[in-house]
Amino acid sequence: MEFVTHIIAAEEEECAAVGESNSPLDEWSGIEAPGLDTMKLAMLHCILTGDSLQMALDLYEPIYVAESETVMLRIADECLNKLAVLGDSALEEVAGELVATEEYENDQRGVEDILAYLTELTELAQLADSQGQVLFVWMSLAQG
Repeated sequence: MEFVTHIIAAEEEECAAVGESNSPLDEWSGIEAPGLDTMKLAMLHCILTGDSLQMALDLYEPIYVAESETVMLRIADECLNKLAVLGDSALEEVAGELVATEEYENDQRGVEDILAYLTELTELAQLADSQGQVLFVWMSLAQG
């Protein structure tokens, strides 16, 4: 099973609408996040916040499941806040730490790829933060 994953900036009360959308990037600000799953999100959270992996995993339970088998997670406020203020050198450091984890190592993506993804993610976090929005992770089975 392959999933399509997007990170979407939206109002908290738009959760169900985002979850029911077939193409949320057409309706809300967001980025593609190929390969992102709950474990990788939790690992990013741990690196940014210092929380334990179990604590992070507990934060990333699905908050919405659509009939279309789309699953929604909400990025924790603490993680969003850390992302919104990451500078360039901190981004490089986080990318280096992520690529060294087992979860990201198995993806065989280089530091440059992770850094590009993190740069997009921090820009989205800054947008969401400036507009009082939250970040949702929208995961749906790939059609095909």
